[in-house]
Amino acid sequence: MKPKAGLAFAIATILLDAIGVGLIFPIMPDLMAEVGAGDIGSSAIWGGILMSAYAVMQFLFSPLIGNLSDAFGRRGVLLLALAALTLDYLLMALAQTFWLLLIGRIVAGIAGATYSTVTAYLADISAPAEKAANFGLISAVFGVGFILGPALGGLLAGVDLRAPFYAAAVLSAANFAFGWFFLPESLPKAARRPFSLRKSSPFTALRDAFALPALRVPLTVFMLFELAAFVYPAVWAYFGKASFGWSTVTVGISLTAYGALLFVVQGGLLRVLVPRWGERRVILFGMWMAFLGLFGIGLAPSSLVVFMLLPICALSDLAPPSLQGLMSNRVSDNEQGKLQGVIGSLGALISIAGPLIMTGTFWAFTSPSMPYIPGAPFFLAALITLAIIPLAWRKI
Repeated sequence: MKPKAGLAFAIATILLDAIGVGLIFPIMPDLMAEVGAGDIGSSAIWGGILMSAYAVMQFLFSPLIGNLSDAFGRRGVLLLALAALTLDYLLMALAQTFWLLLIGRIVAGIAGATYSTVTAYLADISAPAEKAANFGLISAVFGVGFILGPALGGLLAGVDLRAPFYAAAVLSAANFAFGWFFLPESLPKAARRPFSLRKSSPFTALRDAFALPALRVPLTVFMLFELAAFVYPAVWAYFGKASFGWSTVTVGISLTAYGALLFVVQGGLLRVLVPRWGERRVILFGMWMAFLGLFGIGLAPSSLVVFMLLPICALSDLAPPSLQGLMSNRVSDNEQGKLQGVIGSLGALISIAGPLIMTGTFWAFTSPSMPYIPGAPFFLAALITLAIIPLAWRKI
């Protein structure tokens, strides 16, 4: 195996996946209106349902795919998923009803469950001391995708609202071709373990993981922190339109700016802070920045203030890769796929509830019967973050 080629593929996979996702974010309010979702509050609810459907599939399939990759290797699983994503983006480009979009998100959720396989692949080729930094690199690359994706999405939507889907299909196909010709297998046959259908159940995998004392608290903190952070993909575009009248282009610019900051934080700052402070201090620092950023966004009186708060929000992204690195170092090499599958399912479980909670809060506080507070979901997320800081302080 050539680690550099494997790292390049992992980077390319995450980058192109992030571009594909980022292409779509700016167009979600207009897309929901096009398929008849109603006013902005109702559009947010239906958009949240699409996100939750995607997450349900990730929750159900992440442990299965993670265990398959532990038993049979990472390469084949990843290539199959990329082929499925290519076809799925084409389906969504052609969909003219909400229900076809829903089918598309279900297929994308199954294929997207291989994110855990990418992170397991990265764990395979990383030394223990490098794992947190490499997970941060992958997150930073995801940030680069957010620099390119929303910018391209906003521009392409000016040509045609469905153009971003076609662009995402092309990018997924290109990544499949790259993997087919250049991806080495990262898990030697001698290091593989027998496939277990019982352990492929998301409920069994979560129960087994939470039963381990070394993982119980980090997984709990990770779960609640991700729930709070889900406010950004769930309501960002709707919040910008409702609060400040943002256009699709402005939504894209804001996400692009955040992606640039994310790259700096996770691609550079994380590699400096983890060796100096240790994972625990970096996690706590990221959580405090998350609280300040979320609360500030909820209170922001103007677009300028929102943009000024983006650097603080980006610093919160120090926490997730540090948590992943900490947990990865607490399990054996032939259980990396299982762990990443558990993390994937846990993230998916939160992603089921997160869109419904955050878009439901947004809908409630933009409806005529309630005080008009579009920033209410950010206040809720800030409270969740504040509640888990003492747990992280005492138990990690």
